[in-house]
Amino acid sequence: MTLEEVLNLANKLSPLDKVRLIERITPDIKQELITKSMTPRQSLWGLCADLGKAPSAEDIDEVRSQEWANFPREDI
Repeated sequence: MTLEEVLNLANKLSPLDKVRLIERITPDIKQELITKSMTPRQSLWGLCADLGKAPSAEDIDEVRSQEWANFPREDI
């Protein structure tokens, strides 16, 4: 059964039955979310470790000054 078929069936229910359906489904969803959230995640601290050493502040300042050296250009 597809999601669309389930939604079509759910839309045919009375408001009270819709509430009962939600009450019965909610514990299952909650349990699945708890189970999935317990899986360990990779730390973000080492995310860029394979990229090597970061540029120093002096390197960044040098490149920035080179890039902005001819701003604003006269030919635009």
